[in-house]
Amino acid sequence: MQTSATIAALSTGSLPSGVAVVRLSGPEAFAAVRALCGGLPVPRTLALKTLRHPTSGIALDQGLVAIFPAPNSFTGEDCAELQVHGSPAGVKAILTALTGACGLELAAAGDFTRRAFENGKLDLTAVEGLGDLLAAETESQRRQALSRLEGGLSDQIIIWRALLLDARAEIEARLDFSDEDDVPFALPAHFIEDLQSLGRGLKEALSTYDRGRIVREGFRIVLAGPPNAGKSSLLNRLAGSDVAIVTAEAGTTRDTKDVAIDLGGQLVTITDTAGLRDTDSLAEGEGIRRAQSAIQAADLVLWLIPPDGETLPSVDLDVPLWRLGTKSDLGGTALDVDLSLSVLTDEGITALLKRLESHIEGRLGPSEASLVSHLRDKEALDRAISSIETALTHIDQPELCAEDLRRAADILAGLIGLMDNEAVLDRLFAGFCIGK
Repeated sequence: MQTSATIAALSTGSLPSGVAVVRLSGPEAFAAVRALCGGLPVPRTLALKTLRHPTSGIALDQGLVAIFPAPNSFTGEDCAELQVHGSPAGVKAILTALTGACGLELAAAGDFTRRAFENGKLDLTAVEGLGDLLAAETESQRRQALSRLEGGLSDQIIIWRALLLDARAEIEARLDFSDEDDVPFALPAHFIEDLQSLGRGLKEALSTYDRGRIVREGFRIVLAGPPNAGKSSLLNRLAGSDVAIVTAEAGTTRDTKDVAIDLGGQLVTITDTAGLRDTDSLAEGEGIRRAQSAIQAADLVLWLIPPDGETLPSVDLDVPLWRLGTKSDLGGTALDVDLSLSVLTDEGITALLKRLESHIEGRLGPSEASLVSHLRDKEALDRAISSIETALTHIDQPELCAEDLRRAADILAGLIGLMDNEAVLDRLFAGFCIGK
């Protein structure tokens, strides 16, 4: 366990609130609680205490206090939690007493979770799962994040890494005795097949990345088409509020606008874009460039076609596209469309939502949580698979094969944090809120 300064922070949401939890962690956590409360409660048991300033004795608040001795705590250090009233003045007074009279430091973003990682309470994928859980907005995100937090990915990585280490040991054991005439260099008959099977396992996990990414980040739908096709009106209808400006003037939308909705328990991000056309306006031209970029990054494009509009997009698309005929209430619905709708009368809206929900379910496949959901996962598995494939080409060159297997094992070790990359750690923990 690492020895460090004792930190404190408000771990609950913005004030005022019904209850505020002040969290402490570090070697002086219990001394600080004793200074404020006059004594310590039984470990892992809530006790009602009056909190007083350590020097003046002035009462600061009354609340429930719990202590968690190391190593059986979230951070692996001595921890304490003060459950007090959610008063801005009260919480400020408690934190001031802790940092002033007790000498504690205010925690920065992610400090508690980082200590949990450094003290072996969480591995790196579990830390990411915790961050995903805190940010989860839908049921599917909650399930996937909880699976990651509970070790769904890290347990599998440990198995894969152990198999790689075993394979490397097979080669190096024979290399160590290669100068002895009575010990021939011959790998087990199943060696190549085992490596191939391991590679297939990693590829199978990697194939779930698209599904995991969609659950974690949201399914990206882009509304595209010519000016005045009804894109902003449809965005407002799907969002249930007037989030985009709608006028009869063509070219009103000059930038992309994202709105998140919950569709059947899945997070869906809908992006409104500028109408695609030739223009001399620099502002509109930039909006069109951003629209084209959003289209290429989409999971699905809804190409909106007004009664008098073009039925085919004027840009090359590499993503699925549905053609929607808009403003059907005006009559003269565009031909060759997948669905006709009207925001004014709601015609086709329910059918569109049902079709979208079915399409997204089809993309996500089985309902179980995906192991692979972060770009970091994808990149690491890609590199590990490549190293295993290279090792198979070096079977007749045992020194190179062993090095390829070492590289693959190290890549997987880095994924769960056994081999630290300080830049990765700094970026990851900076994304947490203060108090977590």
